[in-house]
Amino acid sequence: MKNTYFTEEHELFRQSLRDFLVKEVVPNIDEWEKTGSIDSGIWKKFGDMGFFGIHYPEKYGGLNLDVFYTVIFLEELQKINSGGFAAAMWAHSYLAMTHLNAEGDERIKEKYLVPSIAGEMIGCLCITEPFGGSDVAGMRSTAKLEGDHYILNGSKTFITNGVCSDYLVVAAKTDADAGNKGMSIFVLDREMEGISATKLDKLGWRASDTGEIAFDNVKVPRENLMGEEGQGFPYIMQHFALERLIMGINAHARAEFALEYAMNYMEERTAFGKKINKFQALRHKISEMATDVEICKTFNYAVADNLSKGEYVVKEASMSKLKSTKVADEVIYDCLQMLGGYGYMEDYPLARMFRDSRLGPIGGGTSEILKEIIAKMIIDKKEYKPAAR
Repeated sequence: MKNTYFTEEHELFRQSLRDFLVKEVVPNIDEWEKTGSIDSGIWKKFGDMGFFGIHYPEKYGGLNLDVFYTVIFLEELQKINSGGFAAAMWAHSYLAMTHLNAEGDERIKEKYLVPSIAGEMIGCLCITEPFGGSDVAGMRSTAKLEGDHYILNGSKTFITNGVCSDYLVVAAKTDADAGNKGMSIFVLDREMEGISATKLDKLGWRASDTGEIAFDNVKVPRENLMGEEGQGFPYIMQHFALERLIMGINAHARAEFALEYAMNYMEERTAFGKKINKFQALRHKISEMATDVEICKTFNYAVADNLSKGEYVVKEASMSKLKSTKVADEVIYDCLQMLGGYGYMEDYPLARMFRDSRLGPIGGGTSEILKEIIAKMIIDKKEYKPAAR
């Protein structure tokens, strides 16, 4: 089926990014996976190539390109077989930086967004809490205004780039009695007194730096409040649509990569006197998987297109993540099986991919939460609306 979303310029960008990743990233991935630490120099190289500024305004050093350049960025990152490295890059560019661009004032954009685009500063987004998980409204972290500063206390967990980042975009309750209407967003410098971080040991995403962060009476200047006080919850919900679509796109891309690898393996592997891609049971399984991946990819492209036109795609982005991450897990499971014993070996890519993919139905809102969000919209006719500007 002819793709109507990608132009020749898009494909040239894809090839340029692919060449860059093969040269600068792929040779280092195994080492970063082992150490759990990404070489700091790679961030500046990404910045120099413009990859962190794909959809940000030229005024701040960005390229102001359409959403399908972002799609390409996400897809190609999934094809180097390190979900952790990919997460570090997109969490910086599309989680932390999204809030800077949307809610930050000019001072904040000059201080944080400009060097973020250049790869000179690394950001993280701090929302999830140890006792809250997907329950954003149940947040316990507080930020109490005292004179010219807010005093921030609380903790966050499962934060990508949570230890290595230079700044933190943090959600906290500025009015503990107002429920989700009492939440606000701040940007904090890493060196602020009272911030401590502990690196977490994970099943997958091993190259990424995932941390638990504690805030102990951190003095946050009033000017570091982003947007309006009390509007943090709608800001977060508004950007969740992008995060969930990102994870849906990531999922279809890694499933596609796994499928391509398995088919290449089957072309070379022989059993009982013939290549294993000639066995009907395996051929039909490949057909089923390819169909599921293509359906997810086509839907995700359509949602991305609608998002680029300004539509509020909460339902569709939730569906994207829900379905695509499930399909990715199933496809990678079956592709690993097709490699037999080799699929279980760390020398082959499916073992790492299997671990990395498992986070898909958990991070950015669990599948169970997404089902309830979708149910509220299609059964209860609940409407989610963008944050007031």
